[in-house]
Amino acid sequence: MTAPICVDIISEAESWLKTPYQHQASLKGVGCDCLGLVRGVFRALYGFEPERPPAYTPNWAEASAQETLADAALRHLKPVDIAALKPGHIMLFRWRAGLPAKHAGILVSPTRFIHAHDGAAVSHASLTPWWQRRLAYGFAFPDHK
Repeated sequence: MTAPICVDIISEAESWLKTPYQHQASLKGVGCDCLGLVRGVFRALYGFEPERPPAYTPNWAEASAQETLADAALRHLKPVDIAALKPGHIMLFRWRAGLPAKHAGILVSPTRFIHAHDGAAVSHASLTPWWQRRLAYGFAFPDHK
C-alpha cells in the first residue's frame, strides 16, 4: 500500500464522526474510544493493526507512572515535535504534568482535531489553550510526513 497522505488520513478520521463512544472498542459506526479511533484509521490506511492493546482503564487522569500509550505509539508511529504538528498527525494528551498521556486525537487543521471521548460520539474539537496545555506527544503515521 502507498504511504498515506494528509487528505487520506483526515478523510478516514472524518468517516468515523458520530461513532458512539465505547471504551476499548474500534468499530466505525458502532463504537470506539480515542485509541480505537486511531487504531481504526491505521487499519483503514494500512490494512492491518500492528498490535492489539492490552486492557486499559478509561480514566485519563490515572496516576500511573507508565507511558503505555506513548510507548506503543513509539513502536509503530514516527515521533513529531509538538511545534511541528501538521494535519494528519496524532496527538497524545495528559490530564496534567506528571501523569501519563491517556487521550488521543488526530489533527485535521492547525486549530481543530477529531477525537472520541466518554459521553459523546467521535467529533471535531477546537485545539483551545486548555487542550494545548495538555498536549504531551505528537506522532505521524508510518511513511507520512
